[in-house]
Amino acid sequence: MQNLRERLRACGIHLGASLCVALLAAMLVFGLWYPFPYREVSGGRTLFLLVVCIDVIIGPMITLVIFNKTKRQKELVMDLAVVGALQLAALIYGLWTVFVARPVHLVFEYTRMSVVHAIDIEPDQLAKAPTALQVLPVRGPTLIALRPFRDATEQFDATMAAVGGVPLAARGDLWQPYSESRAKVLEASKPAADLRLRFADQSALIDAAVHKAGRPLSQLRSLPMVGRDNAWTVLLDSATAEPVGFLPLDSF
Repeated sequence: MQNLRERLRACGIHLGASLCVALLAAMLVFGLWYPFPYREVSGGRTLFLLVVCIDVIIGPMITLVIFNKTKRQKELVMDLAVVGALQLAALIYGLWTVFVARPVHLVFEYTRMSVVHAIDIEPDQLAKAPTALQVLPVRGPTLIALRPFRDATEQFDATMAAVGGVPLAARGDLWQPYSESRAKVLEASKPAADLRLRFADQSALIDAAVHKAGRPLSQLRSLPMVGRDNAWTVLLDSATAEPVGFLPLDSF
Protein backbone atom coordinates (compact mmCIF):
# COMPACT_ATOMS: atom_id res chain seq x y z
CA MET A 1 0.00 0.00 0.00
CA GLN A 2 2.85 2.37 0.85
CA ASN A 3 4.50 1.63 -2.48
CA LEU A 4 1.21 2.33 -4.32
CA ARG A 5 0.86 5.70 -2.58
CA GLU A 6 4.41 6.61 -3.56
CA ARG A 7 3.74 5.60 -7.15
CA LEU A 8 0.53 7.65 -7.25
CA ARG A 9 2.37 10.64 -5.78
CA ALA A 10 5.14 10.35 -8.39
CA CYS A 11 2.51 9.96 -11.11
CA GLY A 12 0.70 13.06 -9.85
CA ILE A 13 3.88 15.14 -9.85
CA HIS A 14 4.70 13.97 -13.36
CA LEU A 15 1.16 14.73 -14.50
CA GLY A 16 1.34 18.25 -13.05
CA ALA A 17 4.65 18.92 -14.80
CA SER A 18 3.24 17.53 -18.06
CA LEU A 19 0.19 19.77 -17.83
CA CYS A 20 2.40 22.83 -17.33
CA VAL A 21 4.39 21.94 -20.45
CA ALA A 22 1.13 21.33 -22.33
CA LEU A 23 -0.11 24.78 -21.29
CA LEU A 24 3.04 26.39 -22.68
CA ALA A 25 2.62 24.38 -25.89
CA ALA A 26 -1.01 25.55 -26.15
CA MET A 27 0.10 29.18 -25.86
CA LEU A 28 2.51 28.61 -28.74
CA VAL A 29 0.04 26.75 -30.97
CA PHE A 30 -3.05 28.90 -30.43
CA GLY A 31 -1.26 32.18 -29.82
CA LEU A 32 0.97 32.02 -32.92
CA TRP A 33 0.25 29.21 -35.34
CA TYR A 34 -3.53 28.78 -35.10
CA PRO A 35 -5.19 32.02 -33.96
CA PHE A 36 -8.99 32.26 -34.16
CA PRO A 37 -10.72 31.06 -36.28
CA TYR A 38 -8.03 28.73 -37.64
CA ARG A 39 -7.97 26.50 -34.58
CA GLU A 40 -11.41 25.37 -35.80
CA VAL A 41 -11.19 25.99 -39.55
CA SER A 42 -7.80 24.30 -39.92
CA GLY A 43 -8.27 21.59 -37.31
CA GLY A 44 -5.64 23.05 -34.99
CA ARG A 45 -7.60 22.24 -31.86
CA THR A 46 -8.07 18.60 -32.85
CA LEU A 47 -4.43 18.14 -33.87
CA PHE A 48 -3.14 19.73 -30.68
CA LEU A 49 -5.43 17.78 -28.36
CA LEU A 50 -4.52 14.51 -30.07
CA VAL A 51 -0.81 15.17 -29.70
CA VAL A 52 -0.85 16.59 -26.18
CA CYS A 53 -3.41 14.29 -24.60
CA ILE A 54 -1.50 11.20 -25.67
CA ASP A 55 1.76 12.70 -24.45
CA VAL A 56 0.35 13.96 -21.14
CA ILE A 57 -1.36 10.64 -20.36
CA ILE A 58 1.33 8.17 -21.42
CA GLY A 59 4.24 9.76 -19.54
CA PRO A 60 2.63 9.80 -16.07
CA MET A 61 1.19 6.31 -16.64
CA ILE A 62 4.66 4.95 -17.36
CA THR A 63 5.92 6.67 -14.21
CA LEU A 64 3.12 4.98 -12.25
CA VAL A 65 4.29 1.59 -13.50
CA ILE A 66 8.06 1.95 -13.13
CA PHE A 67 8.37 4.10 -10.00
CA ASN A 68 9.72 2.10 -7.10
CA LYS A 69 11.64 3.66 -4.20
CA THR A 70 13.28 0.34 -3.42
CA LYS A 71 15.38 0.76 -6.56
CA ARG A 72 18.80 2.30 -6.24
CA GLN A 73 18.59 6.07 -6.59
CA LYS A 74 20.83 6.10 -9.67
CA GLU A 75 18.68 3.45 -11.36
CA LEU A 76 15.44 5.27 -10.48
CA VAL A 77 16.76 8.61 -11.75
CA MET A 78 17.89 6.94 -14.98
CA ASP A 79 14.46 5.35 -15.50
CA LEU A 80 12.65 8.66 -14.97
CA ALA A 81 15.13 10.51 -17.18
CA VAL A 82 14.51 8.05 -20.02
CA VAL A 83 10.74 8.44 -19.63
CA GLY A 84 11.06 12.24 -19.61
CA ALA A 85 13.33 12.23 -22.67
CA LEU A 86 10.97 9.98 -24.61
CA GLN A 87 8.00 12.09 -23.61
CA LEU A 88 9.77 15.30 -24.65
CA ALA A 89 10.80 13.77 -27.98
CA ALA A 90 7.21 12.70 -28.65
CA LEU A 91 5.94 16.19 -27.80
CA ILE A 92 8.49 17.87 -30.08
CA TYR A 93 7.59 15.54 -32.93
CA GLY A 94 3.89 16.16 -32.35
CA LEU A 95 4.36 19.93 -32.28
CA TRP A 96 6.40 19.72 -35.47
CA THR A 97 3.49 17.88 -37.10
CA VAL A 98 1.12 20.64 -35.95
CA PHE A 99 3.57 23.27 -37.20
CA VAL A 100 3.91 21.92 -40.74
CA ALA A 101 0.11 21.65 -40.98
CA ARG A 102 -0.39 25.27 -39.84
CA PRO A 103 -2.37 27.79 -41.91
CA VAL A 104 -0.10 30.26 -43.69
CA HIS A 105 -2.34 32.29 -46.02
CA LEU A 106 -5.95 33.35 -46.30
CA VAL A 107 -6.32 33.62 -50.06
CA PHE A 108 -8.97 35.39 -52.11
CA GLU A 109 -9.67 32.75 -54.75
CA TYR A 110 -11.84 34.61 -57.27
CA THR A 111 -15.21 33.84 -55.67
CA ARG A 112 -14.28 32.76 -52.15
CA MET A 113 -11.66 32.81 -49.44
CA SER A 114 -9.45 29.73 -49.07
CA VAL A 115 -7.15 28.83 -46.20
CA VAL A 116 -3.81 27.49 -47.40
CA HIS A 117 -1.64 25.37 -45.11
CA ALA A 118 2.11 24.99 -45.19
CA ILE A 119 1.81 21.31 -46.01
CA ASP A 120 -0.34 22.11 -49.07
CA ILE A 121 2.39 24.11 -50.82
CA GLU A 122 4.92 22.21 -52.92
CA PRO A 123 8.48 23.61 -52.83
CA ASP A 124 8.50 24.24 -56.58
CA GLN A 125 5.30 26.27 -56.26
CA LEU A 126 6.70 28.28 -53.36
CA ALA A 127 9.76 29.10 -55.46
CA LYS A 128 7.47 30.64 -58.09
CA ALA A 129 5.75 32.95 -55.60
CA PRO A 130 6.61 36.66 -55.37
CA THR A 131 9.81 37.11 -53.39
CA ALA A 132 8.01 38.66 -50.41
CA LEU A 133 5.80 35.57 -50.10
CA GLN A 134 8.46 32.87 -50.41
CA VAL A 135 8.96 32.73 -46.63
CA LEU A 136 5.89 31.18 -45.01
CA PRO A 137 4.65 33.04 -41.92
CA VAL A 138 4.69 31.48 -38.46
CA ARG A 139 2.45 34.01 -36.70
CA GLY A 140 -0.86 33.16 -38.29
CA PRO A 141 -2.02 33.43 -41.91
CA THR A 142 -1.33 36.47 -44.06
CA LEU A 143 -3.90 37.90 -46.44
CA ILE A 144 -3.17 37.48 -50.16
CA ALA A 145 -5.08 36.98 -53.42
CA LEU A 146 -4.81 35.14 -56.71
CA ARG A 147 -4.03 37.23 -59.76
CA PRO A 148 -6.29 37.03 -62.83
CA PHE A 149 -5.41 34.34 -65.36
CA ARG A 150 -3.36 35.65 -68.25
CA ASP A 151 -5.40 33.78 -70.83
CA ALA A 152 -7.80 30.87 -71.33
CA THR A 153 -4.94 28.39 -71.70
CA GLU A 154 -3.48 29.25 -68.30
CA GLN A 155 -6.93 29.02 -66.73
CA PHE A 156 -7.53 25.60 -68.30
CA ASP A 157 -4.12 24.30 -67.20
CA ALA A 158 -4.63 25.58 -63.64
CA THR A 159 -8.09 24.03 -63.47
CA MET A 160 -6.77 20.68 -64.64
CA ALA A 161 -3.97 20.87 -62.08
CA ALA A 162 -6.55 21.58 -59.37
CA VAL A 163 -8.51 18.51 -60.46
CA GLY A 164 -5.25 16.59 -60.17
CA GLY A 165 -4.75 17.70 -56.58
CA VAL A 166 -2.92 21.05 -56.77
CA PRO A 167 -5.34 23.61 -55.26
CA LEU A 168 -5.43 26.98 -56.99
CA ALA A 169 -4.88 28.77 -53.69
CA ALA A 170 -1.63 26.82 -53.15
CA ARG A 171 -0.21 27.91 -56.52
CA GLY A 172 2.59 30.32 -55.68
CA ASP A 173 2.80 31.48 -59.29
CA LEU A 174 -0.73 32.89 -58.97
CA TRP A 175 -0.25 34.78 -55.70
CA GLN A 176 -0.35 38.55 -55.53
CA PRO A 177 -0.80 41.15 -52.77
CA TYR A 178 -4.36 41.34 -51.46
CA SER A 179 -4.42 45.09 -52.06
CA GLU A 180 -4.34 44.49 -55.82
CA SER A 181 -7.59 42.52 -55.65
CA ARG A 182 -9.71 44.67 -53.32
CA ALA A 183 -12.09 45.71 -56.08
CA LYS A 184 -12.53 42.08 -57.17
CA VAL A 185 -13.12 41.01 -53.56
CA LEU A 186 -15.90 43.54 -53.12
CA GLU A 187 -17.38 42.62 -56.48
CA ALA A 188 -17.47 38.91 -55.61
CA SER A 189 -18.81 39.45 -52.08
CA LYS A 190 -22.44 39.86 -51.06
CA PRO A 191 -24.10 42.14 -48.51
CA ALA A 192 -23.80 40.64 -45.05
CA ALA A 193 -27.48 41.42 -44.54
CA ASP A 194 -28.23 38.55 -46.93
CA LEU A 195 -26.94 36.15 -44.27
CA ARG A 196 -29.82 37.05 -41.99
CA LEU A 197 -32.27 36.17 -44.74
CA ARG A 198 -30.57 32.89 -45.62
CA PHE A 199 -29.87 31.80 -42.05
CA ALA A 200 -32.79 33.23 -40.09
CA ASP A 201 -32.39 30.55 -37.42
CA GLN A 202 -28.77 31.71 -36.83
CA SER A 203 -29.59 35.38 -36.31
CA ALA A 204 -28.10 35.45 -32.80
CA LEU A 205 -24.83 34.02 -34.08
CA ILE A 206 -24.75 36.51 -36.95
CA ASP A 207 -25.57 39.45 -34.68
CA ALA A 208 -22.78 38.45 -32.29
CA ALA A 209 -20.24 38.32 -35.14
CA VAL A 210 -21.43 41.68 -36.47
CA HIS A 211 -21.11 43.22 -33.01
CA LYS A 212 -17.61 41.80 -32.64
CA ALA A 213 -16.68 43.23 -36.06
CA GLY A 214 -17.44 46.68 -34.70
CA ARG A 215 -19.36 47.83 -37.74
CA PRO A 216 -23.07 48.08 -38.57
CA LEU A 217 -24.48 45.31 -40.74
CA SER A 218 -24.93 47.76 -43.62
CA GLN A 219 -21.15 48.29 -43.76
CA LEU A 220 -20.29 44.61 -44.03
CA ARG A 221 -20.08 42.17 -46.90
CA SER A 222 -19.46 38.42 -46.84
CA LEU A 223 -17.64 35.67 -48.69
CA PRO A 224 -17.60 31.91 -48.08
CA MET A 225 -14.35 30.56 -46.67
CA VAL A 226 -12.97 27.07 -47.24
CA GLY A 227 -10.89 25.50 -44.48
CA ARG A 228 -9.29 22.10 -44.11
CA ASP A 229 -12.44 20.15 -43.33
CA ASN A 230 -15.27 22.67 -43.25
CA ALA A 231 -16.59 25.95 -44.62
CA TRP A 232 -17.10 29.21 -42.74
CA THR A 233 -18.02 32.75 -43.75
CA VAL A 234 -15.78 35.83 -43.70
CA LEU A 235 -17.20 39.25 -42.89
CA LEU A 236 -15.53 42.06 -44.84
CA ASP A 237 -15.45 45.80 -44.42
CA SER A 238 -17.47 47.13 -47.35
CA ALA A 239 -15.01 49.99 -47.94
CA THR A 240 -11.62 48.30 -47.54
CA ALA A 241 -12.48 44.60 -48.19
CA GLU A 242 -10.47 43.73 -45.06
CA PRO A 243 -11.71 40.68 -43.12
CA VAL A 244 -13.19 41.86 -39.83
CA GLY A 245 -15.10 38.80 -38.62
CA PHE A 246 -15.74 35.11 -39.08
CA LEU A 247 -18.85 32.97 -38.80
CA PRO A 248 -19.16 29.17 -38.57
CA LEU A 249 -21.71 29.18 -41.40
CA ASP A 250 -21.40 27.45 -44.77
CA SER A 251 -22.60 30.25 -47.07
CA PHE A 252 -21.86 28.58 -50.40
